[in-house]
Amino acid sequence: MSTTFWIKALELILALGILVMIHEFGHYFFARVFGVWVEKFYLFFNPWLTIAKWKPGKYFKWFSHGNEMAVAGENDLNENKKSWRATEYGLGWLPLGGYCSIAGMIDESMNTEAMKEPAKSWEFRSKPAWQRLLIMLGGVLFNFLLAIVIYAGIVYSVGEEYVKFSDATSGMIYCDSAHKVGFVDGDIPLSADDKELVRPDAGSLQAMLTCHQVKVLRNHKDTIAISIPDNFIFQVNSDAEKGHPFMIYCMPLIVDQVQPRMGGEKAGLMKGDRLLAVNDVPTPDITSFSEELAKYKNKNVTLRYQRGNQELTAVDVPIDGNGMLGITKELDPSKIFKSTVIHYNLLQSIPRGIEMGWDKMVNYVKQLKYVFTPEGAQSLGGFGAIGSIFPEKWNWLDFWNITALISVILAVMNILPIPALDGGHVLFLLYEIITGRQPSLKFMEKAQMVGMALLIALLLFANGNDIYRYFFK
Repeated sequence: MSTTFWIKALELILALGILVMIHEFGHYFFARVFGVWVEKFYLFFNPWLTIAKWKPGKYFKWFSHGNEMAVAGENDLNENKKSWRATEYGLGWLPLGGYCSIAGMIDESMNTEAMKEPAKSWEFRSKPAWQRLLIMLGGVLFNFLLAIVIYAGIVYSVGEEYVKFSDATSGMIYCDSAHKVGFVDGDIPLSADDKELVRPDAGSLQAMLTCHQVKVLRNHKDTIAISIPDNFIFQVNSDAEKGHPFMIYCMPLIVDQVQPRMGGEKAGLMKGDRLLAVNDVPTPDITSFSEELAKYKNKNVTLRYQRGNQELTAVDVPIDGNGMLGITKELDPSKIFKSTVIHYNLLQSIPRGIEMGWDKMVNYVKQLKYVFTPEGAQSLGGFGAIGSIFPEKWNWLDFWNITALISVILAVMNILPIPALDGGHVLFLLYEIITGRQPSLKFMEKAQMVGMALLIALLLFANGNDIYRYFFK
């Protein structure tokens, strides 16, 4: 397997480890606050084999087999119910999640025998409904707080630099699906359903894909209204899977580096040169230049380029068998167009982190409605799809941005009212608070089993989609 695969796999496992730890610690934190015994706290699952486990003051073991429950006498628990020492901490080998086993509740362990005994003071079921509600919401809350902390840390450490749509004087280049609904390369986005579009971030992209109407500035003079069909987001996603994003800056080709012994070096190109034409065919942007150059594989061409205020020509420039000139392009729009830079102090970064986390959550919730369509089901992805969004080369800024986004997604998914998820427990607790009646143990057991079956089916389906796309698309 390639180095890229292992880098992405490591990034995915590290991100999941952080997110699972924080999520389960949210449950653990509120359980400890309310004096509920946490039997086990594990990072990653441990069927058949546990890499390491630790019971404070009693034992520490490497590579133990089995999945036995932590054992403690009632007197021992009554004396230590408020102590973290009553919990077994461990590291499993299967990096698909983790768990916080809370005494006195029906969870994925399905330990129903203990539930038939009288409730103990240190058990989840003996606590008031509002305390149980906070315990169940702890994981979601901590995941969302983590995203806020990460976003705040990013803007505090590096600030924000971006190019406004209005400052991208060449406009944007759009994918085929966008062309079909009326977008034209060079259009500058203005608004989505009359909400102003400022910059090409996730919020603007989401708004343009899910609104009813987008307004663009065409030819720097005409305002054009484009109607967006209901299934537009799936058409765009299909293009993206083929390597054609919805929109990118329409950027001129500026040479960043010239590779030795290739056409660019033989043409005398230098860093900062702007490519203008191939065989007298104008190529005002990177896309048009690449498409034109691809027509002359293993042939020679004439290039016209600009250096400073001087226009130059290079003849008999060889193009290799891949249609490449042997240059790297300047891909940072902030180095070509006017950019906006915002710096934040510590106090300013906190509200900005909250704003970014909230925007990501709202945008993701808006997308959930598409999951319940045939196109949405086909677009579901598992661990392969998640791993694919990490960068091919290790980049801490990209890693933390993606980790924060996944943390928001994890929070939203866990609060869905599905038995076996936190949201299912929350739903039953809200029912209890409103009606004053607690669902029966038998009902809770069956609901948990149904929820687990749904989650396993969803997991298999999503990862099956990954496998299908990998081999057949």
